[in-house]
Amino acid sequence: MPPSPKKTGGKAKAANTAPADVTTPQQRVLQTRSQKAGLQFPVGRIHRYLKQRTQHNVRIGAKAAVYTSAILEYLTAEVLELAGNASKDLRVKRITPRHLQLAIRGDEELDTLVRATIAGGGVLPFIHKSLTQGKKKGAAEGQQ
Repeated sequence: MPPSPKKTGGKAKAANTAPADVTTPQQRVLQTRSQKAGLQFPVGRIHRYLKQRTQHNVRIGAKAAVYTSAILEYLTAEVLELAGNASKDLRVKRITPRHLQLAIRGDEELDTLVRATIAGGGVLPFIHKSLTQGKKKGAAEGQQ
């Protein structure tokens, strides 16, 4: 004789009205929220961080973590693509902080977004026009 179904409280449906296509735990394939959203960044971890950083114990929706993960993944991919292009231009295979600096400062939108000092990034190469023109004028006047 099968064991009698346990009664549960709350909004659960009656125990004997289970759907016919219920899979056993062995057949069920676990899928993370990152896989469901098609992202590489960890949705669950970012959701946990969002919950930890709020004040007054505010509720954080599930979509907020997915959206934040997608934004972070997009920005990371954008910066890495530009830094990879900078490293290819300099004929090296490894991305360094200098390449990140050149990539971020070379892109107008990323430059406005990232207003931070990148350690080991150096400065952008820039020589003011008046400094280069001064030498030409001085050399031309010296010859006459």
